[in-house]
Amino acid sequence: MKIHVLERELLLPRSPAEIFPFFSRAENLDELTPPWLHFNILTELPIEMKEGTFIDYKLRIRMLPIRWRSKITAWEPPHRFVDEQVKGPYRRWVHEHTFIEHEKGTLARDRIEYAVLGGAIINRLLVKRDVEKIFHYRHHRLKEIFPPPDVE
Repeated sequence: MKIHVLERELLLPRSPAEIFPFFSRAENLDELTPPWLHFNILTELPIEMKEGTFIDYKLRIRMLPIRWRSKITAWEPPHRFVDEQVKGPYRRWVHEHTFIEHEKGTLARDRIEYAVLGGAIINRLLVKRDVEKIFHYRHHRLKEIFPPPDVE
């Protein structure tokens, strides 16, 4: 099984203590997910985020309805958490979220390890581009949600 890795970083002008609470609320996933995925959390809200928490949701990937279950496998506020796909479209999906204190705010880092059915060809033709578009959208939204503080 070929493991693909996608890493993205974004500097946000707020401290990890200000940013992490946003990620502690599972319902905010909807704000970071592109509308074309028709994302919907199935687990009853609010969800207590901690190691061992499961989150069920549905979405559409290339118009195909998908059910996905994630498990929080690491929870280290306000610096890091990891979610892993337990059930879903990927053979493997591990998403590590890291929030590193920086002189200008927080370096928000996403590291995704994933494997797809169909191997490298399917990844190259379909999946990689889709995942990159999703994370481009996610970073655009995070910049809107956490704009620079007003300068007085």
